[in-house]
Amino acid sequence: MQFGNVFYPPHVWRIKKNLSLLTAVAAVCLLCIAQSSFAVSIVAWGYNDAGQCNIPEPNSGFIAISAGGRHSLALKSDGSIVGWGSNSDGQCNIPSPNSGFIAIAAGWYHSLGLKQTGFFKINTIVAWGSNEYGQCNIPSPNSGFIAISAGCEHSLGLKQDGSIVAWGDNWAGQCNIPSPNSNFIAISAGVGHSLGLKQDGSIVAWGRNSEGQCNIPSPNSGFIAIAAGYFHSLGLKQNGSIVAWGSNSYGQCNIPSPNSGFIAIAAGGDHSLGLKQDGSIVAWGWNDLGQCNIPSPNSGFIAIAAGYGHSLAIKKVCQYKLTGDLNDDCKVDFADFAKMAANWLVDCNIEPNNPACILK
Repeated sequence: MQFGNVFYPPHVWRIKKNLSLLTAVAAVCLLCIAQSSFAVSIVAWGYNDAGQCNIPEPNSGFIAISAGGRHSLALKSDGSIVGWGSNSDGQCNIPSPNSGFIAIAAGWYHSLGLKQTGFFKINTIVAWGSNEYGQCNIPSPNSGFIAISAGCEHSLGLKQDGSIVAWGDNWAGQCNIPSPNSNFIAISAGVGHSLGLKQDGSIVAWGRNSEGQCNIPSPNSGFIAIAAGYFHSLGLKQNGSIVAWGSNSYGQCNIPSPNSGFIAIAAGGDHSLGLKQDGSIVAWGWNDLGQCNIPSPNSGFIAIAAGYGHSLAIKKVCQYKLTGDLNDDCKVDFADFAKMAANWLVDCNIEPNNPACILK
């Protein structure tokens, strides 16, 4: 599965070839949030049988999230990783020293972390958890990586030269990168298939194709982000629309209308998430475990991740209670007026079950 890769808005993707710059931008943005009226925390919902939705305290200072099979990972602004949920194979035991990390990826029973080490800031991958299929055996040389993705039992790493390295279970050819192995700028690992985004905006897919999860719809162009789920795939277009293909047994490929204004995507087991430019999340697909029930208020979100049956999001929350600020963005503007107008005639004494009526 594409377990919780972090997907950045279009303006960040223009600098995605330079991870050092991207990391610096993320750090600067978080510093701005920390020094403003906002706080950052993680919100989790859906399947919680192993505690994968129980965010450890203090729930603050996070800059990236990744949702695995039944565990979750979060990256702190100080470069440390926090893991929670199922730890059956040690997938939540972050290796020491727990510092210097700049990216994370949670698979089914294993985890990956991209680390910046040494005077020359060399990017290496650290892996822990289940290694039954060699998914934690990073190929040599373990250097020059700029992105990571953890699938069910295989792993992907993107090199600075635009090539992809794959290791672990290869039963469906999910580790056989198609030629030419160059000019890639993003990666995503599913259960038995893999996706790679090229610099020209096209997507390459390989591995299991039983449900058409590797059949990229035409025109294969204009993509800025990718996400591989269990048997389905998602692609985010430059115009803010989402394209979905593969298994649709639970409606995970039926993007809700209006299909516009999206800036990030995440594909879970059989559900999908999309982050809108206004900070709201849209979810569709399998919802038997509540993984599509976005907690209220559905606003202020800045990052998303989808696991097998649970979902994660990073939220920017106003630390002050401003009268008239209905969407919790620390200001009163036309968005608040629109929300007020939409509920102008609601009487909570008569309609206490109306979504606009929230108990104090």
